[in-house]
Amino acid sequence: MQKILITGSKGQLGTDCLEVFKDVAEVVGVDLPEVDLSDRGSCFAALERIQPDVIVNCAAYTAVDACETDPSCWKANRDLPAHLAEWTEANNAFLVHVSTDYVFSGDKPLYEAVVESDEPSPVSEYGRSKLAGERAIAERTERFAILRTAWLYGAHGNNFLKTMLRLTLRNPGKEFKVVNDQWGSPTLSRTLARQIRAVAEQRATGIFHASSEGYATWFDLACAFLDQLGIVHGFVPCTSDEFPTPTKRPANSITENARAKELGINCFDDWRDELKRFVEQSGAAVIEECS
Repeated sequence: MQKILITGSKGQLGTDCLEVFKDVAEVVGVDLPEVDLSDRGSCFAALERIQPDVIVNCAAYTAVDACETDPSCWKANRDLPAHLAEWTEANNAFLVHVSTDYVFSGDKPLYEAVVESDEPSPVSEYGRSKLAGERAIAERTERFAILRTAWLYGAHGNNFLKTMLRLTLRNPGKEFKVVNDQWGSPTLSRTLARQIRAVAEQRATGIFHASSEGYATWFDLACAFLDQLGIVHGFVPCTSDEFPTPTKRPANSITENARAKELGINCFDDWRDELKRFVEQSGAAVIEECS
């Protein structure tokens, strides 16, 4: 790898990717508003100028509920990766694209993990737009890897853990309901960036699941996080019906990193160990940010 382009470089994952790749190649980051990669002309102009041999696409419209009523999510989640794939094929590059567990319905029996060979069946506009992006890539090039991740958190940007910490610190003693009937694999952004690097270094093609090992509910995760920070909280478990949202969330988002394990490049540990590492490395900074 000589030159890496990180799209969505100002976001949670993009920021970690800039750091993880910096010792192996020249790394360039792009993001809005400097360039709109969902516009084909702007995208191709930027790529011709940068001339990357590996593109890591962290850009996406991730406001899940907003996707239900905002058709522009399709520009970011389908059109943008399609443009990247088209350029990749024409220029002998390699594309690593980040996708989501939302391409599945979440209806698999509880505690049974979703694997790469399972048939996607999204039930939300966000999931449908992300699946369309996956298929647009596969239609345009064979030089790609798609990494489906879930329940992402990290030191940069906004995420569920920061939201729960902020609510607790600003409302001491108050109870907050947290959903306890949706299951998933919490994933540390920094480890996902390392997994992206491992895939890119091997130019391993196809679809990969990329989430931490094991599973939890949102309630489990919130409690574990604040417990490790040593912060008293008032989280109360509730059902999804008690906490309605515009978008149906998958009940079972537990994923298995089967393909990465087959290739011997799985970078993830158990989610509890990943969370402990996150708290040790970034807990103080996150508390200061959320206070």
